[in-house]
Amino acid sequence: MVEEGALLWEPTAEVVRNAKITRYAEWLGREGDYQDIWRWSVESPAEFWTSIWDYFAVVGDRGDGPVLSGTMPDVTWFEGTTLNYAENALRGDPDRLAVIFRDESGNRRTYTLGELRAEVGRVRAGLIRLGVGCGDRVAGYVPNIPEALIAFLATASLGAIWSSCSPDFGAPSVIDRFTQIEPKVLVAVDGYRYNGKQFGRAGVVRDIAAKLPGLAATVWIPSVPAEDGADVAAGEELDWETLRAEAAEPAFERVPFGHPLWVLYSSGTTGLPKPIVHGHGGIVLEHLKALSFHQDLGEGDVFFWYTTTGWMMWNFLIGGLLVGATVVLYDGSAAHPDTGALWEVAAREGVTYFGTGAPYIVASMKAGLRPSGLERLRGIGSTGSPLPPEGFAWVYSDVKPDVQLGSFSGGTDVCTGFVGAVPLLPIRAGVIPCRCLGARVESFDAAGNPVVGEVGELVVTTPMPSMPVMFWNDPSGDRYRESYFADYPGIWRHGDWIKILPDGGCVIYGRSDSTLNRGGVRMGTSEFYRVVERFEEIEDSLVIDTGQLGQDGRLLLYVTLAPGAELTEDLVARLRAALRSELSPRHVPDEFHRVPGIPRTLSGKKLEVPVRKILLGTPVEKAANRDAMANPEVLAHFVPES
Repeated sequence: MVEEGALLWEPTAEVVRNAKITRYAEWLGREGDYQDIWRWSVESPAEFWTSIWDYFAVVGDRGDGPVLSGTMPDVTWFEGTTLNYAENALRGDPDRLAVIFRDESGNRRTYTLGELRAEVGRVRAGLIRLGVGCGDRVAGYVPNIPEALIAFLATASLGAIWSSCSPDFGAPSVIDRFTQIEPKVLVAVDGYRYNGKQFGRAGVVRDIAAKLPGLAATVWIPSVPAEDGADVAAGEELDWETLRAEAAEPAFERVPFGHPLWVLYSSGTTGLPKPIVHGHGGIVLEHLKALSFHQDLGEGDVFFWYTTTGWMMWNFLIGGLLVGATVVLYDGSAAHPDTGALWEVAAREGVTYFGTGAPYIVASMKAGLRPSGLERLRGIGSTGSPLPPEGFAWVYSDVKPDVQLGSFSGGTDVCTGFVGAVPLLPIRAGVIPCRCLGARVESFDAAGNPVVGEVGELVVTTPMPSMPVMFWNDPSGDRYRESYFADYPGIWRHGDWIKILPDGGCVIYGRSDSTLNRGGVRMGTSEFYRVVERFEEIEDSLVIDTGQLGQDGRLLLYVTLAPGAELTEDLVARLRAALRSELSPRHVPDEFHRVPGIPRTLSGKKLEVPVRKILLGTPVEKAANRDAMANPEVLAHFVPES
């Protein structure tokens, strides 16, 4: 065990001096520590976000309207302003390296900024020939390949709206998403490679295209030998080379600050996915701020985050172009040919900032890895789920002692982190160092009062420009309000448990709708997983409290075992003893079950709430959407015996 809060890293005077946030503070003429800057950023949001526009010299027409008007959720930002995301992402030295692409087979491609601009110009011209204009939707069924980035930037340059799903999504899941936005063009691969295997997707694309009303064309990106019967009976068909055949200079349609940039989706595991719309201006400002001041990225950096196009971290990763970094796109499994695959990519490409999900760090730790060749690495980012203190400690003992490890927590809803790291603050095991600039995060107790040093609901009490401009097909805004503002009018409730420490640090304890409430003692599931998954015999786990309002239930622990391990009486006894001593006697499970897999979303999140519904009697088909899951076959193992 590693003690939560144990000091692991402190910034040197040189790190502080060279940090991009230090230069920003000097430009502002503000003195004080990080907490002083944060406090100003949330107490004076109009002044703060204006400073971000000015400091980064955002390309666009600033306008003369108010920076901020209205109250959440009915907020308007930068009235009268026009800009374009793609124009800001593609500015700079045309000779600098903008994109590195790698896949699990060892293929590699690179693009300078000038080459990337030329490709965007070509695809933009192709989309115009297909009738795409401002406000139209372009959907991508694509892996994390350069063509996905190029298609997005070309779409954005027109003021059209992008939306993407990874090709590991099944047809029903994609149809649930894309039919809501009715794209004019579908860009799709006919197959993809993952974990050493090739998967054909032409038939799936045919099924998707047939269900999209108003689809004018399907653009194929070939990747596998053609399948029989792969024709798409919906609109014009052409391949990628035909789309990009005409050379053309890129041009940029400047649109209002809140004009839709892309549509992201909630997981859709318990209902129709929510189509979350973000605007050009909000994303440009948020990603400039986050990537520069929290990730400390800029020109000369090589930025990697392991993600697919179906997860918001892809949108965050490509934001590296906004700050002049080289972005690394990786397509394939994180563990092929072995667990160290991503660390090998980082070493070979001279990655300076390495981002991944917390489970990959834990898996690397359990595999006993000691990555090497990371001389250029300055920062590591972890997200997706809470990183346990042991994961923090492993990074400093076995990866690199002088790296800044940042655990971040946020969401698809805002396409960024609410809480994270900053180069000015030390790193402590299991603790997120700060609330991010411009994010007024608080912890509310059961009565709706802010608390410090206690676990409460994560809320945001002042608006952020990257909050959704709307949900698609929600003209009244009712669905949007119900999602975030139903519990505390005018205050965003995110759905996580958080403890804010007196020094401004934070600890995330998992989803508040899957809390463990034993004898009146509430506990987030992350604390439970930290204890259980430390055991070398345990590969993965899921804990469910079946208690309901006013009625105690049973606490059930499901485990997936490491190869060769068995759920013996001895292992159960050791688990019980550890949970009793490290959590409380109330949090010792009533039952232990071995299962072949823990149900997860396509982006890797554990499905605690749907499994709880199944255990309480909800039919599987109503509790969870199989097509939004990475491993739907395991759900059958959670159905109670009749």
